Amino acid sequence: MDPQRNHVVVALDSFKGSLTARAATAALARGLRRTGAHVVEHPVADGGEGTLDALLGAGFTEVPTPSTDALGRPLTTRYATRSSTAAIELAESSGLAGIADVPLTPARARAATTLGAGRLIAAALNAGHRRIVVGLGGSATTDGGAGMLIALGARLLDRHGTPLDGTTSPLHEVHSLDLSTLHPALRDADVEVACDVDNPLLGPQGAAAIYGPQKGADPALVTELNTSLTRWADLLEQATTRSARDLPGAGAAGGTGFALLACGARMRSGITLVLDLTNLPTALQGARLVIAGEGRVDHQTLHGKAPAGVAAAARAAGAPVVAVAGSCTLTPTELTRAGFTTAFTLTDLEPDLSRCHTEAAPLLERLGEHIAKTFPL
Repeated sequence: MDPQRNHVVVALDSFKGSLTARAATAALARGLRRTGAHVVEHPVADGGEGTLDALLGAGFTEVPTPSTDALGRPLTTRYATRSSTAAIELAESSGLAGIADVPLTPARARAATTLGAGRLIAAALNAGHRRIVVGLGGSATTDGGAGMLIALGARLLDRHGTPLDGTTSPLHEVHSLDLSTLHPALRDADVEVACDVDNPLLGPQGAAAIYGPQKGADPALVTELNTSLTRWADLLEQATTRSARDLPGAGAAGGTGFALLACGARMRSGITLVLDLTNLPTALQGARLVIAGEGRVDHQTLHGKAPAGVAAAARAAGAPVVAVAGSCTLTPTELTRAGFTTAFTLTDLEPDLSRCHTEAAPLLERLGEHIAKTFPL
């Protein structure tokens, strides 16, 4: 038997709150290997939180980098590189998880800034990388990417002509904008944005209205943010001569998508971009079974989430694919339509949801053994 033409590909996303994509994939693979299966581990993500871990599992190199969190506090975070490509995960610096120690209030939501994400992009450009991938998701911010642009060299001035430093959101004070000092390497860089939401920047489906309340904004602040974002859109579109506020994804990460699009970035499906970067099609060649999954497989999974992307790639490669999850709410018919042969869940083994959460790794190992018995490998 040629193991490279008779293998199982395990391509799991994270089990949020329990395991990263790499840890979940490794746990299931351990169970499969106990039965003698040849397994290729290929952790995945959809462009949001966990993307860096998936890329590191696919051979990217971690680069620790000084930055700041969403409230401007210093921290050391990271980006990932391979050859000329650098991948930045916005949530690593400007995410909700990094400021969980501060109460969720309108004041926190108003202050949150993307300065840290911009510092990571600048560090990657300074290191000579010219393909920059920015994963949006899990942000704590609604600053329209203004803090990010300050970190990249833009001058944002208040009404008195004083430069804003971006350590708190400059969105509410910015009165004028100078992009002539923007990082010169941006002109030659290919910036791709990994995003799976299609919200515009403004209005009832925009960044403030849809995502602001999740970040602590009350109704009054949502209105204020939408007004400030409108003024910011006028300034940035005039400076770049690009109309981006109504483009799908402009409202992602509190309007960071808008700033990147206005500066010439390309928006791509997060899962498609991650699968390309991790070269999943090559791993799928000759696979006899593909296992995709995440913590919960439900109707959201069918709309641009990682398991659906893996299933589509597996079908294109002619390989059968099954789903693995903590729990699954899809019917057998819905699973079939999504390309899955069947689904295996942790709740099949352990009905106690709290134990599924705390004991996800050993349960995934057991599930791997069970799958191997169901599909002799």
